[in-house]
Amino acid sequence: MAAFVRNLTFQTNNLGKQSTLLLTFNDLTQSPGVGPREAVVWRVSTFGESGPYQMQVTYKNQLGFTKPQVTSGKIVGAATAVDINIDQQTSLKKNEGGVYSFTPPTATTGGFVKATNNAGVKEDLAIGFRAEGQLLPTPVLYFNDVGDGSNVTAQFTPKLRAYITSDYQETEILRGEIQTPLVWEKDLATLGVSSTWALKWDANTGRYSITAA
Repeated sequence: MAAFVRNLTFQTNNLGKQSTLLLTFNDLTQSPGVGPREAVVWRVSTFGESGPYQMQVTYKNQLGFTKPQVTSGKIVGAATAVDINIDQQTSLKKNEGGVYSFTPPTATTGGFVKATNNAGVKEDLAIGFRAEGQLLPTPVLYFNDVGDGSNVTAQFTPKLRAYITSDYQETEILRGEIQTPLVWEKDLATLGVSSTWALKWDANTGRYSITAA
């Protein structure tokens, strides 16, 4: 897939009810036989009951693996990272000084990205995307306790989902399904470079909707 950037703006005006919008890439597929993986909250923003509000987000389809640092169920950083593209693979290693690193990516096939844990013990891994100016990828998919010699593979479609919930924070690992209805879903590859979306709440039905503004 060719490189692309997507700039999205979510906005409200006199929404009618204070509401928190959550964005996550939690419709992710994986190759057969790969162990459990969990999505990670990307962005969270609260829109007030009255007046105008906006949330702006940017996605770039430069993927990357990380050795995530997790605290209280949230990914707070990474010990190391490597950019990777579809049909590439890498390995996580740890030297005698305890320093982690990924090997330079090499070619593979199948339409996936792949990372093997060769650090000697179980390790957590994550995959995400790195926007312009970011040092480390933003995590979107988390793999817990990957065994030494085991690998994780992922076929990433940038399908962004939106929910209304105040139960989560940015970079929080989603342990199970979000317990509110899905409001909006788009494959970012199908959108233009920039798009604007209006969040609305129907006071009669209590339902939310997001439509092109």
